[in-house]
Amino acid sequence: MALLIVAIYLLVLPAVALALARRGGSGGDYLGQAHDLPWWALCLSLVATETSTLTVISVPGVAYGGGFVFVGLACGYLVGRGLVAWQLLPRYRAGGMASVYHYLGQRFGAPVQALVSATFLLTRVLAEGVRLFAGALPVVLLLRSQGIVLPLWAVLAILVVLTALYTVIGGLRAVIWSDAIQLALYMGGSAVCVALLWHGATPGIVHRLAGGGRLALFHTHTRGALVWTDPFTPLAAVLGGAVLTVASHGTDQLLVQRALAARTLGDARRAMVASAGVVGGLFALLSAVGVLLWDRAGGAPLPAGGPDALFPSFIVHDLPSPVAGLMIAGVLAATMGSLSATLNAMAGATVSDFGRSIRALRARTGLGDVGLARLATVVWALILIGVARGFAGGSGSAVLFGLSVAAYAYGAMLGAFLLGMLVPRARGRDVVPAFLLALAVTAMVVIWVRPGGRPLAFSWLVPLGAAVEVSVGALLARRTA
Repeated sequence: MALLIVAIYLLVLPAVALALARRGGSGGDYLGQAHDLPWWALCLSLVATETSTLTVISVPGVAYGGGFVFVGLACGYLVGRGLVAWQLLPRYRAGGMASVYHYLGQRFGAPVQALVSATFLLTRVLAEGVRLFAGALPVVLLLRSQGIVLPLWAVLAILVVLTALYTVIGGLRAVIWSDAIQLALYMGGSAVCVALLWHGATPGIVHRLAGGGRLALFHTHTRGALVWTDPFTPLAAVLGGAVLTVASHGTDQLLVQRALAARTLGDARRAMVASAGVVGGLFALLSAVGVLLWDRAGGAPLPAGGPDALFPSFIVHDLPSPVAGLMIAGVLAATMGSLSATLNAMAGATVSDFGRSIRALRARTGLGDVGLARLATVVWALILIGVARGFAGGSGSAVLFGLSVAAYAYGAMLGAFLLGMLVPRARGRDVVPAFLLALAVTAMVVIWVRPGGRPLAFSWLVPLGAAVEVSVGALLARRTA
């Protein structure tokens, strides 16, 4: 039954997404320049894009050991999205931009636009690779439980081909509507899991959870090195989470693209701010699954396989078959929603931000913008299959790893935008060395700085990179003025 539900989902979703995107096909629709999508659909698409498989798979495992700390992180997300909505979106909307990096091109020139866009593409393909790998694991487990042994690369290829199909045909409109369906599916499945676990819990569960520290929003008993290595302290979650969100939702084409597709600036702001509440609700549901599993296990340590194995194992082995099928379909929804959004955003950045190369390719192939965007979508899909295979055998929490990969580049990217807005004398020749130095300093900190033997928390990487770039860029601008 579970396998049947998953198969039906994989077949039906592309057809439904394309039906909802029936007006897709023009260049504006394909890359989001039609500006006619409702704000609530864009809000759901934002959440589906930013959360992905890593959230569904990993947050319950993190909550098992630490409580509702991801809900605390969502408090910082709310602050950051408010800043993006009122400070950055008006600038992007006024310029009629298809890519957020057009702002940098207008402010500093084409080389800076291409450099930052290339950084986005590289970090996005790495982050999406680990998301895709994590999304394939429950499918592999389900197939094995049914006696079907299918190689990981085959599962990855099936997911990517189906997702690329409706992305290539329907463009951003298909991506937005499929995201809305997929988010509803995995939030609904998570709510069913919470209801089943709560129904099976013994009396006194709230007292046990509170006594075990599993209702806390933050890690408050941290000192010394843990202040810098734990991303869930109040300061790291609220301040670091806010800066991380300004960088992700203000400088990442994957997410800004949704706001740029809204009908009006007011709709873009509503979608941006409301998405913080929706993602907080999703974090709460998935964290509830984790803490209820902790209580169900009598407070035992995490089982073998680490935090990311907890929820998939529960889905496959403990849920009734129809519910297991629903949840695995939900995990696939998260995977495909994030993947389709990534493919469309990467195609848009590829076509929009590399003018000279794209003009040469257009001359050789005779393709227009839509044709080139579809070609780029296919190429990035093939690259993602290879990258996802490379993450096999990893350990630890995939969601924390994915956030660290994104945060590594977000600091430098945010610094480039801040230089453009805060330092009037800054020029392209000042931004490029500052940007590269910010990336280098962040890499050195990630590799060599280990307070208490642990890596610096991802929430501090963005402020670090942004501070390095703004200070160095401002200094260079003063010396060359």
